[in-house]
Amino acid sequence: MPGEREVERKMWARNLDEEGARRSQRHGDKAPGGQERAPAQGRAPGGGTAALHGPHERPPLPLPRPALHLAPALHGGPHTLSLRPLQDGAGEQLLPVAVLRAAEDRSEADEACRGRSREETFCLPFGDSSRRSVVFLSEWKERKVALSRLTRLEVRDDFLHGLRMLKSLQSEHVVTLLGYCEDDNSILTEYHPLGSLSSLEATLNLSKYRSTNTWQHRLQLALGYVAIIDFLHRSPLGTLVMCDSSDLPKTLSQYLLTANFSIVLNDLDALPLVNRSTGALVKCGHRELRGDFVAPEQLWPYGEDVPFHDDLMPAYDEKIDIWKIPDVSSFLLGHVEGSDMVRFHLFDIHKACKSQTPAERPTAQDVLDTYQKVLTLLRDTATSQTREML
Repeated sequence: MPGEREVERKMWARNLDEEGARRSQRHGDKAPGGQERAPAQGRAPGGGTAALHGPHERPPLPLPRPALHLAPALHGGPHTLSLRPLQDGAGEQLLPVAVLRAAEDRSEADEACRGRSREETFCLPFGDSSRRSVVFLSEWKERKVALSRLTRLEVRDDFLHGLRMLKSLQSEHVVTLLGYCEDDNSILTEYHPLGSLSSLEATLNLSKYRSTNTWQHRLQLALGYVAIIDFLHRSPLGTLVMCDSSDLPKTLSQYLLTANFSIVLNDLDALPLVNRSTGALVKCGHRELRGDFVAPEQLWPYGEDVPFHDDLMPAYDEKIDIWKIPDVSSFLLGHVEGSDMVRFHLFDIHKACKSQTPAERPTAQDVLDTYQKVLTLLRDTATSQTREML
């Protein structure tokens, strides 16, 4: 069985190889005779020179690069981050990889990467986060970290809002903030190699994780997701609404899967506040939303004959998050042995979540309590049945 670092190295190498092949086909990056050209030299993040290497080639040692100075996220003095290559157990090195997260089409990815050398930024359209930043994978104090840098200054206010949320909501439910630099529009967070919840099925299909592909672990994931929603609705800042959730793929992209198979919220730049004491409700964006995934109150209420106008769109509250819980949980539960049994026990609470009237939907705490009761009940039942078989 390959080690975790080896599997991770191969996954990165495969992604780099596949993207390189696509770029070669697009741009005719071939030497005479049909062979690929040698990687060009270019500027690496933070300065210095570097070349992109294949997975089986030993690259030269990196040249020193200027450090990025970051304000402390939690405790201690200012931190210094050196953007240097990652190293695995075999001694091979991988350059820091910049990932364009959530490019909805290839032209958008190319636009974000234009002006950057191939070695400085290797843009991969993951399609699982905001389209506003590029994320560098690097190393700091012998740990892998993710460095997010804003690429669209017109949405800097959203970027800074996300940073304020990260600083204010640090907990077991939110990705760990390690440092930040507002002047440089940079945020440093912990790195989770398993990626977003969008990749859950692919992850569980890996041989090393197949033993965790059970209804018990999947129900724990669903419980963790509901716990995050409950945390947001009862946060230290007040009742926050998860607005980056217009469809299932978008919703899944906001969360990361940790190495111990728990869930943390990663994207916090769209968390408006509901304030009932002042009557302040929210609206998620300024465009018309469609489809069954969003709550009924998020849909244009005046019919097809009346053109959408944001000023006429009624606002709503946190119960839009409750409406979406059954759909997200169904994805997390998957279709493994026992998952239909879990769905049966969750049927009543999920039916309540889908009430057309927002006020009739349960709170996130109600849903969380029900999930916990179902998990305990089914575990006790499974244990009892096992004892009877002995």
